[in-house]
Amino acid sequence: MSGKSKKEQEDNGEGLVEVEYISESNKGSKESSQKGNQTKSLKARLKKKEAEIKNLKKKFEKMQEEFLRKAAEMENLRKRLEREKNDFLQYALSEHLAELLGVMDNFERALESQNQGEEESLQKGVEMIYKQLYDLLLKQGVKQITIQENRYDPHLHQAFLTEESDQVTELQVAEELQKGYTIHDRLLRPSLVKVYIPKKEEN
Repeated sequence: MSGKSKKEQEDNGEGLVEVEYISESNKGSKESSQKGNQTKSLKARLKKKEAEIKNLKKKFEKMQEEFLRKAAEMENLRKRLEREKNDFLQYALSEHLAELLGVMDNFERALESQNQGEEESLQKGVEMIYKQLYDLLLKQGVKQITIQENRYDPHLHQAFLTEESDQVTELQVAEELQKGYTIHDRLLRPSLVKVYIPKKEEN
């Protein structure tokens, strides 16, 4: 039998219950504190994400506004280029046609001379018109094709007639039927020519 009194046993029992209660209370406070810290952490992260979303939204709105502005500028540019292209196609030859009016004037004067029976004036008028028109073509980069040593060049000449000849061993220009022209070194119209071709040997 224990030497402790009943009072001592009761006192010890109460102390044990009190220690257990304090321990449970401390444990609950610790868990509550951890949950509170987690909540604060989540709130902070949520606040940070909301700020990021708000910032991205502002950037998106700015980019959208910039895109719409650029699209409007491109549309205006397209319309302006379309107008300029139409104007160019419509009036590109205006300057050249104005110069040709001078040629028309001289033709009219030449015809008037013919009606008055002035043959010499007519001849001079036609020569003047030819020179005026030729100079106009030169001014625009148009030049006559010159046939060098009667050599046939398929890039510059178009064979309209052919004739066999025993005097040639390769294609050769026999006669120029219509003058050809280049414009800035590009073919404008080939020379129309009659061509000698080597005569075939009879078997």
